Amino acid sequence: MLWIGTSGWQYRDWRPDKGADDTGYLYPGGLPQRLWLEHYAERFDVVEVNNAFYRLPERDTFAQWRDRTPDGFRIAVKMSRYLTHIKRLREPAEPVARFLGRAEALGDKLGPVLLQLPPTLRADLDALDETLRQFPAGVRVAVEPRHPTWFTRDCEELLRGHGAALCWADRCGRPITPLWTTAGFGYLRLHEGRAKPWPRYGRQSLRAWLDRLAVPETFVFFNNDPGGAAVIDAGVLAAEAARRGLEATKAPAVSPRPSADR
Repeated sequence: MLWIGTSGWQYRDWRPDKGADDTGYLYPGGLPQRLWLEHYAERFDVVEVNNAFYRLPERDTFAQWRDRTPDGFRIAVKMSRYLTHIKRLREPAEPVARFLGRAEALGDKLGPVLLQLPPTLRADLDALDETLRQFPAGVRVAVEPRHPTWFTRDCEELLRGHGAALCWADRCGRPITPLWTTAGFGYLRLHEGRAKPWPRYGRQSLRAWLDRLAVPETFVFFNNDPGGAAVIDAGVLAAEAARRGLEATKAPAVSPRPSADR
C-alpha cells in the first residue's frame, strides 16, 4: 500500500483569494478554515502533522482530529522539537511519554511518528538507541537524520534492530539520504522539486521514486506546499501508481492554476 499525503493541511494559499476562480486550489473559496480538515480527509487518506513539532497539541486536539476524520484515515505525527532539537535526544523517557500520552488519543488512526533530527546534530547512536527504546511495540517510528555522520552501517543496523524506518528524503529531485530499508514500512518526504513552477516535481522524478519504493507499505508526504504544489504532485504520483497497477490511497487530481504557467 502506498499512502500518499501532504505535510499538513492548513495552508492559506491552497484557497483562492476572495473573488478568484477556484481552479487549481484544494479548498473552495467559500470554505471556512475550520472545515479544511474534513475537506482534506475526503480527498486524501493520510496526512503528516507538522505543527506538533513546534507546539505539542493537547490530547483533546488529537482526539478531535480522530473524530473529524473518516474510518481508515491515518495521521503521521512529527515528534516535538523539545526532544529532538532542545534535548537533542538526551533523557528521552519523559518527552516520549508526554508525546505518546497525547498522540495516542488518535487511536488506530495514529500513523508513524517522525523523528526529524537537527542538521547540526552529529551521530550519537547511544542516544538514538535509548530514544527508540521508549516507543512501545506497535508504534511505528521513522527517523530523519540530517547530518552525514549518521549515514553509517552501524546506524543502519541500529534502526533495523528497532524496526524503525530511515526516512528517505528528497530535495530538488534527488535523494539526500541513503536508501536503506530498515523496517517493514517505508517513509518518504519530498521537500522540493525542480520542475516549473517552483517547487513542483516533474513526472520523471516521481516515476523514479516509484521505481525505488520496494517496501509493501510506504508513506509518502509532499512537503513542497507553496502554491499548492504538494497537492498537485500528490495527485500526479497517485495517477502514476495507478498506471502501474500499484495499490495506493486516493489523492485529488488538482490542475495547476492558470496563472502558474505564464
